[in-house]
Amino acid sequence: MKKILLIFCFLSIGNWGYSQVTSAVATVSPNPFEENQNITITFTLTNAIVGNVYLWAWAKDANGVDIGTPNNGSWGASSTASKLTQTGAKTYIYSLTPSLYYSITGIKKLGCLAKTIDGSAKSIDFLFNVGSFQATLTSPAENSTAIITSGQSQLVTATNTNGNANYTLLANGTSINTSTGTSYSFTDANIVTNKSYELQINQGATTFSKKFNVIVNPSTISEAIPAGLEDGINYNLADPTKATLVLDAPLKDFVYVAGTFNNYQPGNAYAMKKDISSSKFWLELTGLTSGQIYNYQYWVVDTTPIAGTPTLVKTADPYSTLVLSPFDDPYISPTVYPSLPMYPTGQEREVSVLQTAQTPYAWSAATTNFVKPSKDNLIVYEALVRDFDSNRSYQDLINRISYFKNLNINAIELMPVMEFEGNESWGYNTSFHLAPDKAYGPPEKLKEFIDLCHQNGIAVILDVALNHAFGRNPLDRMWMNDPDGDGWGGPSSENPYFNTIATHSYSVGNDFNHQQPRTQNYVKRVIKQWIQEYKIDGFRWDLTKGFTQNCPSAVAGGQDNCTNTYQQDRVDVLKSYADYSWSLDPTHYIIFEHLGNDNEEVQWANYRIGENPSKGVMMWGKMTDQYNQLTMGYNSSNDISRIGYKAHTGFIGNRVMGYPESHDEERLMYKNVQFGNSTNPSHNVKTLNVALSRMSALGAMSLLVPGPKMIWHFGDLGWELSIYTCSNGTINDNSITIPGDCKLDNKPQPQWVAATWLADINRNTIYNNWAKMNLLKKSEPVFSKDYTLNSGTTLQPKIYIYDNAAPISTLKNVVVLSNFDVNASNVVPNFPYTGTWYNLMDNTSINIVNTTDPITIEAGGFRVYGNQLSSLGVKNFNTLSYVTLSPNPASTYFTLSAETSKVQIYSITGQLVKSFNANQPAEHQFSVSDLGKGMYLVKAFNANNEVKVMKLLKN
Repeated sequence: MKKILLIFCFLSIGNWGYSQVTSAVATVSPNPFEENQNITITFTLTNAIVGNVYLWAWAKDANGVDIGTPNNGSWGASSTASKLTQTGAKTYIYSLTPSLYYSITGIKKLGCLAKTIDGSAKSIDFLFNVGSFQATLTSPAENSTAIITSGQSQLVTATNTNGNANYTLLANGTSINTSTGTSYSFTDANIVTNKSYELQINQGATTFSKKFNVIVNPSTISEAIPAGLEDGINYNLADPTKATLVLDAPLKDFVYVAGTFNNYQPGNAYAMKKDISSSKFWLELTGLTSGQIYNYQYWVVDTTPIAGTPTLVKTADPYSTLVLSPFDDPYISPTVYPSLPMYPTGQEREVSVLQTAQTPYAWSAATTNFVKPSKDNLIVYEALVRDFDSNRSYQDLINRISYFKNLNINAIELMPVMEFEGNESWGYNTSFHLAPDKAYGPPEKLKEFIDLCHQNGIAVILDVALNHAFGRNPLDRMWMNDPDGDGWGGPSSENPYFNTIATHSYSVGNDFNHQQPRTQNYVKRVIKQWIQEYKIDGFRWDLTKGFTQNCPSAVAGGQDNCTNTYQQDRVDVLKSYADYSWSLDPTHYIIFEHLGNDNEEVQWANYRIGENPSKGVMMWGKMTDQYNQLTMGYNSSNDISRIGYKAHTGFIGNRVMGYPESHDEERLMYKNVQFGNSTNPSHNVKTLNVALSRMSALGAMSLLVPGPKMIWHFGDLGWELSIYTCSNGTINDNSITIPGDCKLDNKPQPQWVAATWLADINRNTIYNNWAKMNLLKKSEPVFSKDYTLNSGTTLQPKIYIYDNAAPISTLKNVVVLSNFDVNASNVVPNFPYTGTWYNLMDNTSINIVNTTDPITIEAGGFRVYGNQLSSLGVKNFNTLSYVTLSPNPASTYFTLSAETSKVQIYSITGQLVKSFNANQPAEHQFSVSDLGKGMYLVKAFNANNEVKVMKLLKN
């Protein structure tokens, strides 16, 4: 049962992993017992466990269906109420009344195991019958699959307790025999079709359901697979009544395709052919209705399975681009996914969706001509679709596009949106990597959002979890270890994709073996799908430390030490994935969440960086603790130098995506108000508005450092709710006194209520300041040049940004000063030269006579000085919010919706390329026919010298 519970209880990465199994014996007294009787469960462990031991329990009805779990807590933190009472060195007891303990009736089996509080050790699973009426299928085995030749027979026998019972045998849903007695025997003769049997055994109000299958061996036809086919669905573009399915299934004997086109009762006509030179099965479907939605499964059969593995596995296509789930789909709102196809009645597990003659998405010219922002000034906004707005959908992101646009970010990174298990998840428990998850809306809505981002000059990056997969993944299920026959299990020793035990210390779910050619092929298909079908601009690769085969648990020096040292197989395979991505899109962004040593990361950061276009893998640069020390006001452990590439040994380019905050860490603002420096009553960081006032300085000291940088969603508004905030607003931080963990819970949505956070002056100040910084970083060439960062043990870190090759008449030097003390401080600026310097945040000037004369900066404050004003005048960069530009994209001209006194056009790197200096009425046509294709910035002035900057795509 724990196999299923691990699927539905999604834990934080720190709690994911395998448990040590402890041998045990469990008994129950009295036995038999009814569900309303008090019972005592006794566990006798073979090995003593250090510390407390806890009960983990579940219940099943007469059909073997899980009908409830008590308050177990989470697998990583058991409920204190479930602690067992120790009665001997290795003996523990727990007393309960099933109907009261579970708060349900109809319990026919009680499941349990004993475990440590964190799940690091556990017993095997135990199941106890509940009630005096019990029934047993004696032949064949329950949930078994018998393989027969056409015309053979099947004997069915069963017994029951507590007197006579009524027996009904169904085959494919139709009754074929009934009888009454304390036992049952029937032979179904001359079987020529596949049959799913159900023996219903009824006494009074209780009915047991016992299921098994008989599959007719179709004598698989060996035939070479037609050229040009790939795994999954191959649509016939010339004939929409046909489609060919391909399944790579080594070690399997035959495969049926069951679907709505054969009422899920496949005969010989739906037995897949087997390629004579490979392990691939294939079948051309004919007679399909053009444009009609079908769904299907593979019935994969191994006639001689190894011990503990199933004969028959029913599974969706591993290369599904849309799947239907009986577990998740019933809970998806029709307002989020209005026309969600119905899951087929009477089936089990996921099914794949097939539809010929689909109308391709009509991508705009903004997407087909999209020029990605340079890696050197990339500003990424990391967002979890589920928690961005109240409907938790792609449509929410579409509706808020102005929020992203006005913040002046140029890339959005979505946490995983591939089909994951459950709907309340961060998405890292992925099972179908080629299919978008339906909990956020239809695939077309995701494409609409991506297209809209491109229309606004914003790239879209996907977070992909290819270190692992979870139990619903077909590549696991087709070769799974499932000795109890419940349909769930980890990889068997025959699995050609997964390790049976992780070969590194980052164990999450089922561990992919990235040295297997089939795994590499699967990964490349995932890359291809999202780049070509969804026009995704880049990937953030999750947990790349897990891509090695060199660190099994018994490795010398320890598994974690091995995992965190240089591994050549990991370097090579990740380079090969990067190469494949760039073969499809030479400007594709690649980001690794490695968080490792420079000697390995440098291999990727510098890889192919000298090419045109420049490659190089961006490395996630976590600096949360150091920046949080500054925002809390503490002068210790606050060296932020590794926010940029120059503090990373051997890096030759800006390939560190530094960030103070991401999805994984406790929120900076939460720690500010909980633990901030409170020694100055007039600047107490534990006060919300004081803590908020310090976040603009955080932006200045992170965003303006040359190189790619990242913002975690709503950090720009000072989100202060803990990462452990539960869906009801309470905080559960997985402490001993409050077991459990709300880290992955749906978060409340206070930012968009009637008085929005954007209307809060304290929060809006952060947003506007960061927006100005982002515009400077994107538009001024100096911010992609060289820098020096003075950090260490100081509350006044400084950044010196410079372009020594630029003329003095341009913005070639920028000095960023900060004061994270809780008192005003005199900061020595060390300007590179004297003269007039300009505060780039408000265009005020200061005359520097002595470069070391101190500048007084308020507590939590900052300054951004340049030797020249910004060419875009960020002080009023968006004051003309009513002005719009159209058409966009434009080919020969564009118009503005308001009267203008001057219009200037800049290249995306900040060079003025065209000016219109005369007063012009609204809707005047500004000619751009002489400009080359690409992205430009249009700066429009009115008579009051107010300005608005807009993006223009010239096609």
